[in-house]
Amino acid sequence: MSTLPTTNLARLSELASERRGDYPALLFEERWHSSGELFERACRLAGGLVELGVRPGDRVVICMGNCPEVGIAYEAVWRAGAVVTPVMFLLSASELRHVISDAEARAVITTAEFAEKVSEAAAGIDSVLAVICDGEADNTIALSAVEQASPLAIVDRDEDDLAALLYTGGTTGRAKGVMLSHGNLLYSGQAGYRDTYFEGLTNTMLTLPLSHNYGIAVTIGTMFSPERVVTVLLRWFAATTFLEHIQRERVQLSGIVPSMMPRILAEPLEDYDLSSLRFVTCGSAPLTRAMAEEFERRIPSVRIREGYGLTETSALVAVTPVQDNKFGSVGRPVPGTEVAIFDDDDQPLPLGEPGEICCRSPAVTSGYWRSPEITADALRNGWLHTGDVGYLDEDGFLFIVDRKKDLIIRGGFNVYPRDVEDALLEHPAVVTAGVVGRPDEQHGEEVVAFVSLAQADAATEAELVAWARERIGGYKYPREVHIVDSLPLTAVGKLDRKVLRTLVNQEA
Repeated sequence: MSTLPTTNLARLSELASERRGDYPALLFEERWHSSGELFERACRLAGGLVELGVRPGDRVVICMGNCPEVGIAYEAVWRAGAVVTPVMFLLSASELRHVISDAEARAVITTAEFAEKVSEAAAGIDSVLAVICDGEADNTIALSAVEQASPLAIVDRDEDDLAALLYTGGTTGRAKGVMLSHGNLLYSGQAGYRDTYFEGLTNTMLTLPLSHNYGIAVTIGTMFSPERVVTVLLRWFAATTFLEHIQRERVQLSGIVPSMMPRILAEPLEDYDLSSLRFVTCGSAPLTRAMAEEFERRIPSVRIREGYGLTETSALVAVTPVQDNKFGSVGRPVPGTEVAIFDDDDQPLPLGEPGEICCRSPAVTSGYWRSPEITADALRNGWLHTGDVGYLDEDGFLFIVDRKKDLIIRGGFNVYPRDVEDALLEHPAVVTAGVVGRPDEQHGEEVVAFVSLAQADAATEAELVAWARERIGGYKYPREVHIVDSLPLTAVGKLDRKVLRTLVNQEA
């Protein structure tokens, strides 16, 4: 496939449906869903969204647990000419409200277990026409009712039109929306397909949250396959469920994050027939060489493929080549993607020397939603500045060394220190707060907080952990809080996270 078959994602979906026909495509909680059924539901949901008042370019927030309806919603939104805005269900109501309000979302689609939080978050926001729920919940419209509309013909969009608005955070300020066009996502989807497709390997399993950049990447990449892809979808990851489905459904491909690997390795792998499994992709956080080697030793049929990408690059920069792997590397840049390593003055560095990872490709975002200054800084001189530190070797392999940004990745999820610090500072006894990550074998990184108090006995460390847990997403709250007399500051009065990291390492 030398050229893209279309300029928009809805047309790509329709072409895939025509090419493959109707077949059992998705297994979810012991029920098979046919490709024809899923496609028709997407066409009807698109019609229902338009009847509710969703227009081309409108944002539709999708906050759902894993289920077939996530992919249906993505395709329906694109078919209606609107913009997908996926949101992790682990966000708190206040964080979700910021996304809905900032995006000026016209609709929110959710599942019953999150409907109360979503309704609370959307309440009073003038732009929201409806909260749509897959299941029964107060103050929502049933998804099944919206799907009663007549199938909608594609509302055509150009490759430069916005297709997705994905919210990502930083170490300062609120989460900001990354704008991805149809062209961005089509290019990334095709590049990912080219580097991961193997003839005859079509049985896949999805274990990671789909209401996320990952879910969009998987949805689009699958559409490029010339073969009939069969997918096993898990609502939640559990090691035993993961292994049982590989054995029973003869799964050949799956994606995981490093924090899942210890849980898989703790199981009696030799008691399962896992011989069908050929490739496991692993990303979002560093994977130790020892763990990767043990995984491949205990499941001899498997090859682990690591990769690297950002929301701003439509989830893709580099992947591990099939025949040429270097443990510790995230692979080579995919064709059409340029990677350069720059110093603090934006000058290129020689091979092997660490610096900021910068890239450019047709998959790179046009910028941040309504944030021209941040956009100009991130995309200066025509290169996306990732904030990550790494180097390229003589064979073109990319190695990640550290992060210039203070982002913490816990269990594959992004944790931004400012979010945690703000929650702790809401406590009446807390005067200052600083948050850093420390290496953790199970989760990749763990969230560690340091606080100073107005009075030495005004709160305990356990109380502050519980306080933070109540106020921010379940994966974000600090598992450790250390009470100190004062927090270290730089010469210009900023929090010195480098000193905090040193303290964490001394205690480890």
